[in-house]
This record gives sequence, structure tokens and C-alpha cells, in this order.
Amino acid sequence: MRALLSLSRVARTALRRLRKERSPASCRLVGGTAESQPSFGLLVDIDGVLVRGRTPIPAARKAFKKLVNFKGEFLVPVVFVTNSGNCLRQAKADQLTRVLGVSISQDQVMMSHSPMRMFKRYHDKCVLVSGQGPVMDIAKCIGFTRIITMEMLRDAFPLLDMMDHDRRPHLLPSVPVKFPNIEAIILLSEPIQWETHLQLIIDVLLTAGNPDSIPRQLLYPHIPVVACNTDLLWVAEGKSPRFGHGIFMLCLEDIYRKITGKDLKYDILLGKPSEMTYHYAECLIRAQAVGRGWQKPIHTLYAIGDNLMTDIYGANLYNRYLEEESSRKGSRVQAKVAAGKQTATVSQDEDPDEIASELTPGSATCCKSVLVCTGVYSSCKDDIATHEELITGTVFHGHRDFRFDADLSDPDYIVPDIDAAVELIYELEKYVPK
Repeated sequence: MRALLSLSRVARTALRRLRKERSPASCRLVGGTAESQPSFGLLVDIDGVLVRGRTPIPAARKAFKKLVNFKGEFLVPVVFVTNSGNCLRQAKADQLTRVLGVSISQDQVMMSHSPMRMFKRYHDKCVLVSGQGPVMDIAKCIGFTRIITMEMLRDAFPLLDMMDHDRRPHLLPSVPVKFPNIEAIILLSEPIQWETHLQLIIDVLLTAGNPDSIPRQLLYPHIPVVACNTDLLWVAEGKSPRFGHGIFMLCLEDIYRKITGKDLKYDILLGKPSEMTYHYAECLIRAQAVGRGWQKPIHTLYAIGDNLMTDIYGANLYNRYLEEESSRKGSRVQAKVAAGKQTATVSQDEDPDEIASELTPGSATCCKSVLVCTGVYSSCKDDIATHEELITGTVFHGHRDFRFDADLSDPDYIVPDIDAAVELIYELEKYVPK
């Protein structure tokens, strides 16, 4: 198993950069008195927690009735953090609104690819995007300006896609195609027609972004590859978990290694359990609190999920990062207070993007993990991998670039469902909705 430190150098560099970037626009929530201002926020997974496929989990609506007031306004900041990457945030917000019976804004939704907005050094590169759904629109929304889809690449070079005999071209192209050199590959989500995506991505990697050329030698390291979701499995309506994007990545990695004898390298791994994902989610939580006019800092994050190796592992990994940051930050904060530069409140008239950016290094001091039993993990003995098997290392469902740490797969709390999770959090926080 390849080892990666729990907070890799890539992650540390990116997190430092995130502090200097603007956070996404805040969700303008309304109302709230000093007495009702919470000091905690919720990071809620979707698949296996709120829905199974398109079927709502019964406890979801019950839980969200406790999270909003009679006007439908949220009582605490909530961000929906999903590893799904096949739609726009607004589409996911609309789905959640229908499922939960509560109005959800796109600013409360975080897709696996959302943090790519922060990595502006990629935005002007010519990128090949793999996934499904409106990939062109998704890529534009997260900042890319020069986008090549798999369909565009296949149309330009139809002779490259030969696996499906029924889709092979009947006529050879008569005129050479002028096509831009691809500078990076962005893996958004598991695609349709895997054989086409696997073949064309390998072609691009082997030719340094020019699949119409014949490489004289292997160029290594290859062009940058970014993956926005490493989930091995996820749950839908079926009784057992389904293949996730992590399975597609596993195929791609093995094919590249078999052909070249070298490992496929990732410039960035996003989605849970990446620390960068939780860092970005915290920015969204803070932006909501500021948009609501709440001046209490958010000290505690509760991450609610159903998957030990993504939701729980990621929350615990981020908690470890927060603890390390808190110890380093203590002396800096004391110095600011002594110098009279530390502010205790935030004005509602300030730009929420700027505010969230300024708040990013502070506020949250811990991230608690809450495991529900309605998805990938359940309390029955017939699970595809039990908690005990994961703890002992018998089965490791994480990506190869994450070293398994048994302590990080152990949830702080295990509850039956999302409704029980909300009840538990209110009790822990001694929070009484008003």
C-alpha cells in the first residue's frame, strides 16, 4: 500500500493557498437573535444519509423539521457535502428541496468538484474533463475556460475509440483535425461507457496531451491529473453498495501501470476524505453564519455520514488538522490581541466573500464525526465490510494514496439515522431551538 502522510505536502500547500483565496458567495439566511445563535454547524452527506438513489430515507424530513423554524429559516448553518459530481449545485439543491420539504439554496450545497474553484492555476489550462451529466457546464461553473469533453475528443479522433464495434466510424476522416494540446485531465465523476473514457485518457497521458501524435518515448511525469472523488462504493436502492468513481480510478491506475510500468500520479485528490474538502465546507458554514448576521464564531463542526472510509475518515482527519492548527495558532492570536488587532464581531455590511476569507484561519476548533446506519455502513452482520474489519486492516476501501490509520476510521458517535444525529447534536450542544 502506498503511503501518504495524513496531511500531505500537496494538501498543506493547498490549504495555505485557500486562506488567501476568496470563499464562495454566502447563503443569505434571514433572522436570528443573539440568544438563538449557534456556535456549531452541520456537514451532512446525502447518499445513504438523506436518500438511497432517488428514494428518500424516512428520517430525513423528520430531522430537517428540527433544523428550521416555522418560516423555513435554518436555525443552524448546514452544508450538504456530497462526493457526487455529476450535476450543478443548483440541480442538487432542487433535489434536496423536494426530498426534505425545506427550501435549500445552492450555496448550502458542496459537490465533490466545488473546491476546484480555489485552484485558479488550472482555470486557464486546456483541460480534458471526464464524467457524466452536464460536464461542460460544471467545468465552467468551477472556473475552467478552455474545456474539452470526451465527446469532443472522440468526434475529433473517431479512430481512437474502437472497443464498441457498433460505434466504429464507417468512413475514415479525410482532413487532419486541428485540435488544442490538452494540458490537464479533470476526473469529475464516474463516466458512462468506461471503455471509451479509459482508452482516451490513456491516449492523452501517453502522448502528453496530443492524442493524434505518436510518442517516441514515454514522457514522465505525465500531464497533471485531478480527481474529484475517490469513493470506492456508494449506496442506491439496491441491497448492496454500487461501484463509485474510485473503482473507475482503480481501473485507470492499473491500466497505466500495466502499459508503462509506472504509477499514475495525481496533482490533487478532492472529495471526502480530503482535508481540502472539509476546509472548503467550513468556509461555506462560516459564510452562512455571516449572511445570517450571526456574530458567534462557529467552533464545532459535526460531519454526518454513512461511509467509514470517506465521511468518518475525512471528518477525523480534518479534526486532527484543526487540533494541530489550533495549537500553532494560539500564540499568534495572543499576539494580535495584545496588539489590539483582534476583532470580536463582524459587520453585516461587509462583503461575505471577504469575511469568510478572513475567518478561514480561525473559528472551528474541532470536527466531530457522526456515523448513521442507513447507507454503506449498517449495524447488521452482513455488511460488505464491517467496522471491525476496517479497523484491523483486513479490508481497506480508501484510495491507494491514503495510508490507513485505524484511529481515523473510528466515529465519535454512531446513531441509527439522520434524525437521531440531529437529536444527539442538540443534546451535546445543549441547544434549544427558538
